[in-house]
Amino acid sequence: MFVGILTARCADRFISFTDQDGLFPLVSAGNPLPIYVDNGADDAVTIAAQSLAADFGRVTGKNAVIADAPSRRCIIIGTVGTPLIDSMIEKGLIDRKEIEGKREKFLLTTLKTPREGIDEALVIAGSDRRGAVYGIYELSRQMGVSPWYWWADVPVEHHDNLYVRRGVFTDGEPAVEYRGIFLNDEAPCLTGWVKHHYGTDFGDHRFYADVFELILRLKGNFMWPAMWSWAFYADDPENSATADRMGIIMGTSHHEPMGRNHQEWARNRDAYGAWNYKTNKRTLDRFFSEGINRLKNTEDIVTIGMRGDGDEAMEEGTNIKLMESIVANQRRIISRMTGRKASGTPQVWALYKEVLDYYDAGMRVPDDVIMLLCDDNWGNVRRLPSAEERKHPGGWGMYYHVDYVGAPRNTKWINVTPIQGMWEQLRLTYDYGVDRLWILNVGDLKPMEYPITLFLDMAWNPDCIDRDDITRHTRDFCREQFGEKQGDEAARLINLYSKYNGCLLYTSP
Repeated sequence: MFVGILTARCADRFISFTDQDGLFPLVSAGNPLPIYVDNGADDAVTIAAQSLAADFGRVTGKNAVIADAPSRRCIIIGTVGTPLIDSMIEKGLIDRKEIEGKREKFLLTTLKTPREGIDEALVIAGSDRRGAVYGIYELSRQMGVSPWYWWADVPVEHHDNLYVRRGVFTDGEPAVEYRGIFLNDEAPCLTGWVKHHYGTDFGDHRFYADVFELILRLKGNFMWPAMWSWAFYADDPENSATADRMGIIMGTSHHEPMGRNHQEWARNRDAYGAWNYKTNKRTLDRFFSEGINRLKNTEDIVTIGMRGDGDEAMEEGTNIKLMESIVANQRRIISRMTGRKASGTPQVWALYKEVLDYYDAGMRVPDDVIMLLCDDNWGNVRRLPSAEERKHPGGWGMYYHVDYVGAPRNTKWINVTPIQGMWEQLRLTYDYGVDRLWILNVGDLKPMEYPITLFLDMAWNPDCIDRDDITRHTRDFCREQFGEKQGDEAARLINLYSKYNGCLLYTSP
C-alpha cells in the first residue's frame, strides 16, 4: 500500500517507518508511546486524541494508552492556554510568534526535557482547539490511516515501528475560514443505510459523530446537516452538543433560516399555519426565536433571509421591502436571544437561485453578514464579487454543488463534475476574494469521496494544485486509498468518468 500523503494539503513528511540516526521512536516493537492530553484541553482535543490512540491500534495492532500524566517518553497534546504548552512557549521551546494568535494552526515537534521528569516528547501544540485536532489527524494520516478509513473501508498497512523526524512541522493556517459539506438529497440511499446501520429513522449523534470525524480529518470545520426528512436539532438533542464538543461549526441550509430545520416546520404545519411572513409573522418570529435560543452558546453560523416553503421561491418577483423587514426582525431576534449585538453572532445570507435577484436589484444586508454566492447547481460559478464588492466587511462565501436534485436534470449518486472544471471554478472563486466560507453540497456523501477531498484541500490551500498537473492530486488521493499498484489506474478512471459524465450532462437532450 502507498503510505504517502496528499502533498497538496499536508505538512512536510515527518513519519518514517525505518530506523535512521537521530529519529524519535514513536512506536517500538509494536508498542506506541503513551498519549498525554494537557490539563484543561478542550473536549475536541481529547476526543481526537482518543481517535489517535485507536489509530495506533489500526497501524500496529495495539492501541496507545491515554495517560493521566506525562511520562519519561510520551506524546504531549495541548493548545495555547493549557499549562504545559504555555510553559514550553515561555521557555522558548515553542516559537510564540508561530502559534499565538494564529487560526487553526498546529506545530508538531520533538523536544528534549520539555519539563522536569520528561526526557523527550513528541509535542502537538495547537493555536486553538481545532489547530490541535488537525495536528493529531495529520499524525494519523502520515502513519497510514486515511481520513476515509471508515467511510471508504480503506485498509491500513501494518507497521511495528514508527519514527518521527526532527524539526518543526505545520500546515500553516487555512486560506478559507469556514470549510465544510452539506448532506442533501439523502433519501433513499443515506436514510436507508442509516436505518440499517444505526437502527434509527434519522441521523442521530452516533451517525453525525462519524461524519464530524471525517470532516476534521480532512481539515474542515463546518457543516450543513441533512434536511430532506431529518431535523438535526430536533431529532436528537445530542446532535448539536456532539458537534460543539468535537469542534464542528454547524449551520442550516440556504432555505432554513435562524437555526431551524425545515422538517421542524413541515411536521407541524397544521399547528403553525402558512410559511408566510406577511400573514404569519408572529408565529414565524417565535419559531426563529426558539432556533437562536437553542444555538446561542455555540459557534454556529446563522442563515438569515427567507425562501418559500420547501426550497422554493418565496413569491414571484423581488419584494425587497418584505425581505428587508424579515432580515431586520431576524437581527433583532438574534440580539434579544443572545444578549449581545447581532454582529456578535456570525450570519450568512445565501444568494441562491432567485435570492440573487434581490441583491442585484439593490438589496443589502448589514456589513458583518457573510454574502454566500452559489454555482448554477452544475459546478459553474454564477457570480463573483467586483473589486468594490470585495470590500464588504463580512466577506464572501461560495455554495458549490457536486450533487443536485431539480430541473432540468438530477445529478445524484455519482460525481458528474469534471476534476479540471471544479479546480478552475474554485481557483477563480478564491482569486476573486471569496475566502470566508466554502460549503459543498455532497448529496448522500458516499459517492463523493474524491470531490469532497479536492474541495476541502483547496479550501485549506488553493495553491495546492498546479494547473499544469491537475491530476497529480487525483493520483495521490488514489494511491492513498487503493495502493501504489492500483493508484494510477484508479486516478485515470476517476478523471475519465467525471469527464464523460460532465459531457453527457451538458449535451444530452
